[in-house]
Amino acid sequence: MLASTARQGPPETVRQAAAVETLRRRLADPEGDMAAFVVERPGGLAACAVGTIEHRIGGPADPTGRTGYVFSVATDPDLRRRGHSRACVEALPGWFRARGVRRIDLRASAEAEPLYASLGFVRTPDPAMRLTL
Repeated sequence: MLASTARQGPPETVRQAAAVETLRRRLADPEGDMAAFVVERPGGLAACAVGTIEHRIGGPADPTGRTGYVFSVATDPDLRRRGHSRACVEALPGWFRARGVRRIDLRASAEAEPLYASLGFVRTPDPAMRLTL
């Protein structure tokens, strides 16, 4: 699944090694601020969804400043439309709630938006912007 998310950047082997190291380190702590929920298949994964807790200064809508973020939701192409990604994403709110997170953000592709909407996610008025350094 890492290969299916390839974008411009370092060579694939370098990018994958860095991603694997980050996941191993951050997922090793059961009380940490990152979790991954997966559906396994023989020889690997059928689907996954990763969540992390972002820490910001609290405000009126979120006094704790703790916001959940869902990313890396993926299903192997030959196993799509079977509820695997849904199962992975459905597991994340309970994990976030147990850590005091009350708001969860994500970015949805047009293809995935119906899934997230069916789980209660709604569009926000704030478009995302990015500066790459």
